[in-house]
Amino acid sequence: MKAHSKALLWLVASATMFGAMAFAAKVASARLSGPQVAMVRFAVGLLPVALIPRVRRTALAYHRLDLILIRGFFGGLAVLFYFICIQHVSVGVATLLNYTSPIYSGFFSMLFIGERLSPKVLIPLPVALFGVFLVVHAHARPGELVGFGRWELMGALSAICSGAAVTAIRAARRAESSWSIYGSLCLFGLLTTLPQGLTTWRNPSHDEWSALAIMSLLAIGAQLTMTFSLRWVDAMTVGVISQLAVIVSMLLGALLLSERITLMAALGAVLSIAGVAGVTFVTQARTAGDG
Repeated sequence: MKAHSKALLWLVASATMFGAMAFAAKVASARLSGPQVAMVRFAVGLLPVALIPRVRRTALAYHRLDLILIRGFFGGLAVLFYFICIQHVSVGVATLLNYTSPIYSGFFSMLFIGERLSPKVLIPLPVALFGVFLVVHAHARPGELVGFGRWELMGALSAICSGAAVTAIRAARRAESSWSIYGSLCLFGLLTTLPQGLTTWRNPSHDEWSALAIMSLLAIGAQLTMTFSLRWVDAMTVGVISQLAVIVSMLLGALLLSERITLMAALGAVLSIAGVAGVTFVTQARTAGDG
């Protein structure tokens, strides 16, 4: 019980750091491009695997290379699209869109790895989607009827790619180590972001380097604490608590970047988070029952 309680605290810390990471990425991308920021995030994230022999050996000890490749490729695309979205829209909206990924992972698991989707998911799913609509509509720019432009589309694509990456890991189950999964994400994420990151490169200022360093360290810390918590916390709890990152990013954006949170946006965020948590709960409960 004590270990479980400690793991829950680590999980809350992880979600908080992921939200703060998104905020730091937003600060860095005020002048730098999203792909450049994402490229730096992956390059720094790869350092533990590259520099620590024990970690490198664990990362290279994989069993399902195909699933590791799929996870790394789609995970890299997810972060690339997410950071492009962060560059152009408020950090809260970008994070909210990205964290709808459990919706897509549930459907991908049904289509590709034979998991059955409970009809009960049809209750929270529309709630989540309506919440996303309210948040995006509340931030609509002049001339936009709904507010779902190309940058918001990038956020939605990041969630879809993240759902595909998570499905690959669920297919692998516990065959792969946490470091092999983490290493594949950083390596293929770096390769994915490298072309655009280099072509849009701008030399960061001192303050921008600070934001990039903070973002990268938060990303590593968030990933490692989440990995630690997975030893004692089930995937359903992880999916629900991870939604805290959306709240953290929205609050930081409002407090420090003057990103407005209207009543409609706040209501939409609550509905979206509750809906995604409900989808996660129903999906994972059905999976546990089938297992």
